[in-house]
Amino acid sequence: MKIALTCPASLPATQFGGILFLGIHIAKHLSNNGHNLTIYTSDLDFANNASTFNKKLPSQEKIENFLIKRTHVWFSTFLFYVNPGMYKQMLNDDFDIIHAIGIRSFQAFVAALVSKRKHIPLVISDQGGLTTHPNLKESSFIKRMLIKLQNPAIKFIIGQASKIVVANEYEKKIFLDFCNESKIIIIKNGIDLDILSSTKVNFKLKYKINQDYILFLGRFDKIKGIDTLIESINIIKSKISQSKIQFIFMGVDFGFESEMIKMIQKFQLEDMIKIIKNPPRDDVIGAYRESKFLVYPSRWELSPLTPLEGFAFKKTVISSTAHGIPSTIQHNENCILVEPGNSIQLSDSILDLITNEKKCTDLGNSGYNLVINQCNSKIMAEQSLEMYQQIIKESSLKKY
Repeated sequence: MKIALTCPASLPATQFGGILFLGIHIAKHLSNNGHNLTIYTSDLDFANNASTFNKKLPSQEKIENFLIKRTHVWFSTFLFYVNPGMYKQMLNDDFDIIHAIGIRSFQAFVAALVSKRKHIPLVISDQGGLTTHPNLKESSFIKRMLIKLQNPAIKFIIGQASKIVVANEYEKKIFLDFCNESKIIIIKNGIDLDILSSTKVNFKLKYKINQDYILFLGRFDKIKGIDTLIESINIIKSKISQSKIQFIFMGVDFGFESEMIKMIQKFQLEDMIKIIKNPPRDDVIGAYRESKFLVYPSRWELSPLTPLEGFAFKKTVISSTAHGIPSTIQHNENCILVEPGNSIQLSDSILDLITNEKKCTDLGNSGYNLVINQCNSKIMAEQSLEMYQQIIKESSLKKY
């Protein structure tokens, strides 16, 4: 089968997040099984920001058994990357089905146009919070106006799609306002278990860390709850030994880095918090492997991959009850969930896992079982393939 995947960004921009990795994981597994996979994307380079585009990146690059085809971004605004060359590129290529990941993207709009013109079935996945992301309501007037202008394009994309893939029941409810339930299919997000056998970076040695650490990994963005985490660390700093526990913040700046540093300085937490900016993927994996547990107190998520990657290394996570998080990980079964923005609850939970090592280990083992048995990219890719095959079969019957 010839499959086209579209995504706002792909390798090497690994810190773009879950949208990127879902596309890579599907492409990797299905191409390894003999299918022809091509990812159509922009030339985002991600040099510690979300707006660096690199014409020197290859326009076509083979990675393992799949292709990435990049076209240059003419201009961008609020993570909306306009690369018109992708349209001609896709028109000239041959494939059986298109899967667009990230509905509020120029790339998904191009995918829908090509699908309509070439009469090729279209599958769409969101991963970006179609109507629930806080930025949709709390952003600047200009951004809110631009979002409203997107509405006709979004309706076109959803109308053109044969199927809409959602990660859980929470996301399914969002799309019920746009289409019939029969158009929606749940396929759980999964992480690549190959990270368990990837290059083993000695993370503590590389970054001169001499004590146990608790890991925050994510964009430096207020939505990720970094401010709540800093407040929580300030609450418990007198209750834990600074010589035994450190907090590692790993990520890339999405506008909150300077405020984050000011908060750390205000509470005099420089000795307790180490910031690692724009970490290579191997270092991220090393950080998972050597951490005690993860803290991910986000104010919004649809179906986060970071806790699942921590689970792969038998590390539990403290996260929040916001939006789709409880549909992805389960409180007191494989993690601890607290109210978003509640620094007291978060600080209590951090102390709980520091002092109760058995609970920390048991939750981590339960999380490991979840990703081994359900939430891994092999299962996700196989279920996606079954869906593609069914859609193509139904499309062929309609032609006759």
